Amino acid sequence: MAYYSYLIFAMMSLTFILNSCGSAKRVKINTAKIPVQPTEKLNTITQVQKIKTSNNFNKLSVAEQVDRYVKTYAKVAQQEMKLYDIPASVTLAQGILESGMGNSRLATQANNHFGIKCHEEWRGKRIYHDDDEKGECFRVYKDPRKSYRDHSLFLTTRSRYDFLFDYKKHDYKAWAKGLKKAGYATDPKYPDKLISLIERYRLDRYDNKKKKAKKETQSITGIAYVRVHQVQKGETLYSISKKYQVDLQLIVKENKIENNIIFMGQNLIIPQVQ
Repeated sequence: MAYYSYLIFAMMSLTFILNSCGSAKRVKINTAKIPVQPTEKLNTITQVQKIKTSNNFNKLSVAEQVDRYVKTYAKVAQQEMKLYDIPASVTLAQGILESGMGNSRLATQANNHFGIKCHEEWRGKRIYHDDDEKGECFRVYKDPRKSYRDHSLFLTTRSRYDFLFDYKKHDYKAWAKGLKKAGYATDPKYPDKLISLIERYRLDRYDNKKKKAKKETQSITGIAYVRVHQVQKGETLYSISKKYQVDLQLIVKENKIENNIIFMGQNLIIPQVQ
């Protein structure tokens, strides 16, 4: 996490200095043309991942790689913002920084775009990677979008991040500083790097500054996520379904639970049919 964070910031700083020399005008960033079949669209995560394996992708500048990353994940970040009130600009900036614009080992081999470590509650696949310490355990996801959802759950289910949600969603500076204060990263310049990314690439345009009448928003599946429940000792799926008066099978389906097995400390999305 620390290595890719430093590398990206250094590369972007150099790009910014070179572009600033001799002109005060804003430089327009054009996405590099990548040869594809006429019928192929580049607006899906799967197709972009295929392109990243080509030699052409490695020739893109830092600005072009950031631009491609944002085009791929902006809608995902906005969906997470609607459900969990985390600014899309901050989520995108963290994704760019933590994943090395989607090029890091954790991103390419584990679909982990936010450097989230295993911790005691993780029961999924694991990958070991040198970060603050050697050979640390990181989570592995089947899809990058799972990484985005886990990032949302990570911030909303840990009490040390509670104060962040007192900030307005468009106040990305407060969020960036708050993440460092809460201990998300050890890099003392972490807030400055996030703010620099947001302002340089205008990521704040993806933040919704309008207040919504209702906090609950409906997902694409027709289910509203009303809260997240952390499983306590002695609890069962049946007792949890009774507690929230939600059909047990809805909880199983929404959390992709196998054989109705849950474990203490597990975070469960509690759905409610509207």
